[in-house]
Amino acid sequence: MKGSNTWTLVGALIAICGLTTAAPAGAPTKYPYTITCTTGMVADIVKQVAGEKGEVSNIIGAGVDPHLYSATRNDVARLIKSDIIFYSGLMLEGKMGDAFVRVGRKRPVYAVTELIDHQLLLEPPEFAGHSDPHVWMDVSLWKQCTELVMQTLSEFDPPNAAYYKNNFEAYAQTLDELDAYAKKCIATIPENHRVLVTAHDAFNYFARAYGLEVRGIQGISTESEAGIADINRLVEMICNRGIQAVFVETSVSDKNIKALLEGAKARDHQVSIGGTLFSDAMGNAGTYEGTYVGMLDHNITTITRALGGEAPIKGMQGKLAASE
Repeated sequence: MKGSNTWTLVGALIAICGLTTAAPAGAPTKYPYTITCTTGMVADIVKQVAGEKGEVSNIIGAGVDPHLYSATRNDVARLIKSDIIFYSGLMLEGKMGDAFVRVGRKRPVYAVTELIDHQLLLEPPEFAGHSDPHVWMDVSLWKQCTELVMQTLSEFDPPNAAYYKNNFEAYAQTLDELDAYAKKCIATIPENHRVLVTAHDAFNYFARAYGLEVRGIQGISTESEAGIADINRLVEMICNRGIQAVFVETSVSDKNIKALLEGAKARDHQVSIGGTLFSDAMGNAGTYEGTYVGMLDHNITTITRALGGEAPIKGMQGKLAASE
C-alpha cells in the first residue's frame, strides 16, 4: 500500500486518540444528542443502538469509496460540532486520519472495530502490517462492533444504559438471523461454483465466514492498481475453471470487470455479470438496501442466485427491491 509508513503513524495516532479521549461525565445535556459517523455501515448500527436518544448521520454516502475519501473543511466542522463520533477503523478511512486526530482533542472519537480480537482479523500478504478493514462482511464480527457501540453509548450516557442494552439485544437477534441466512444460502451453491470474483478484495471475511473462495482484481484498498498481468491471471483462472459469473461493486469502477469479460470472450469463454454488490458503501438512504441488514441480504441473495444456489428472489425479509 502506498505510504504505508505514513499511515502506520497516522493509525497509531488515531488509536491513541480514540482510547484516551474520555467521554464527558454524566448524561448529555440534551436529547437527541448529535452522533456523526463516517460510513453508512457504521451509522446504521449506531442508529439501531442509539434509538431516539441520538440523532445519527454519516459523512460518506452511498456509492462513495471510503478508502479514497478525504475530509473537507465542512466535514471537520461537522465532526467538531458532534457530541460523539464513530468511525470504522482498521485504516478503512485512511485519508481521514488527520481529521480524527484533530477532532479527537475536542470530542470523543471511537473506532467500532477496536475491541475485535486480533486473532479474528485477516492480514493478506499484500496488506502486510495492516488488517483487512472489511469486517462488516462477516455478520458475527459486525455484531461485535455493534456491542462496542452499546458499551460506548452506555458509558457516554449512563442513565440510558439499559435502553441501549435492550436495543442491542433486539438488533442482535436480527443479525443472528442474517448470519444463519447467509450460511444456509451459500451452502446451496454447488461446491465447484463457490468462487466469488469481484472488483476488489472486499469480501475476504465474507468468504471465510460462509465458505467461498474469493478473487478480487484490485487489492484490499482501492488505492492499489490492477495491472494487465493481474487481469490476465484472473482471465486464465476463470476460463480454466469454467466460472460463469463475476460481480461489480457499487463503490468501485467496473472497468476492470469489463476487461475480464473481454479477456474471457477472446478465449471463447462466455462469462456474465452476476450482479452488483455493495462492498464499501450501502445502498441509497431510505431504502432497505440502505441499511446494513439490507446490504448484506442483497449481497447474499445476489451471489447465491448468480452462482447456482437457492435463495428467495426478495431475500431474507422479502424486502429486496429487485433480483439481479
